Amino acid sequence: MVEQITKGIRVSVDTHFEGSFMKNNETYYAYGYQISITNNSRDTVQLLSRSWFIFDALNNPERVVGEGVIGKKPVLKTGETHTYSSGCLLKSPFGSMRGYYIMINFATSEQFKVEIPSFNLNAIHTLN
Repeated sequence: MVEQITKGIRVSVDTHFEGSFMKNNETYYAYGYQISITNNSRDTVQLLSRSWFIFDALNNPERVVGEGVIGKKPVLKTGETHTYSSGCLLKSPFGSMRGYYIMINFATSEQFKVEIPSFNLNAIHTLN
């Protein structure tokens, strides 16, 4: 698991390899990840949007941008945690992801960026 704290918001990421499959004579590797976002600040915040950078070992970068996470824009009071699961497909057995959330602080109406730590995606059978 990897963690990072930005302005009192802790983002923890746990990953797992789901398996591989063939489609149109190409191999794809499926990865899942679970993210927990904990508000350790003094103010109530809301997650507005996300921006992901996905990299594979074949140098095929992808950027994913959108509102909320898994169709939600969670509001987190002090001490609350929002956890969700998602996944991605790569064309190589190794890769990584990193990104950030845009959040708003309800006390100040300030929008701010919360970093998502870089994490590796590894197909278990390819590791020594």
